[in-house]
Amino acid sequence: MKTQITSRQYDEERALYHLQHTDIKHCNFAGPADGESVLKEAIDITVEDCSFSLRYPMWHVKGFTLSASALDELTRAALWYGEDGSITDCTLGGVKAVRECTNIRLSHCRITSNEFGWKSDGIVMEDSEIVSEYLFLDSKNVQLNHVKMRGKYSFQYIEHLEITDCELDTKDAFWHSKNATVQNSILKGEYLGWFSDGLTLINCKIIGTQPLCYCKNLKLIGCTMEDADLSFEYSDVEAEINGNVVSIKNPKSGSITVDSVGKIILESPAMECTGQVVIRKYIE
Repeated sequence: MKTQITSRQYDEERALYHLQHTDIKHCNFAGPADGESVLKEAIDITVEDCSFSLRYPMWHVKGFTLSASALDELTRAALWYGEDGSITDCTLGGVKAVRECTNIRLSHCRITSNEFGWKSDGIVMEDSEIVSEYLFLDSKNVQLNHVKMRGKYSFQYIEHLEITDCELDTKDAFWHSKNATVQNSILKGEYLGWFSDGLTLINCKIIGTQPLCYCKNLKLIGCTMEDADLSFEYSDVEAEINGNVVSIKNPKSGSITVDSVGKIILESPAMECTGQVVIRKYIE
């Protein structure tokens, strides 16, 4: 049977250090002592309906459930080096909220956290909203489902990424990514996917300038493109695109099939380019 801690306030340094097999409910981690690392090295804990306003509250925590709780903007670097955790119906407001974590599931969360999810493995996020300037840098085995994201430099150097039914308002997402698949999603940004390897986009809407350049093993299936000028420069690509593309420039290899295109630019390439463009209707 687990120990119960209910309706308490803690603000001391390492207040509940190495806590084990405990349910924590209706507690407030804040106060004048401003102590760090309140739940560091905890094992098998459940945290429900709690509020946090202290730095580094949950480092090296193994086997945890965090639900219906709020971590405000003062909870800097809230969850690092965690393993096997579930975060549900929570608000995460501090920078660097998740880093070097393994097997973490987030659902129905509202997150505002720059540098979120770095160097992690096995992260699942679903039915959530996130604002993050740098999202999931250098992570692997990440899944997003029904997520609304707003930021800038997302999914850089990530490996084995699956995104389904999401809305991403970003900038140069997926740079240097490997084996990323995005389905039934909206991708809005600039310079999407540059230097990626194994990026597959299925039934996606792609919005923004100069997308999908310098890519290897790029695939598009049933996608649409809006405001997408100078697309596919120096990319190895197989693409089936519905609708019009503003312009396509110097595809390195492969084939791009479009309904129509505003302009095909085949000029002054810096490398040999043999990519083919198949057009159903050409628009001058």
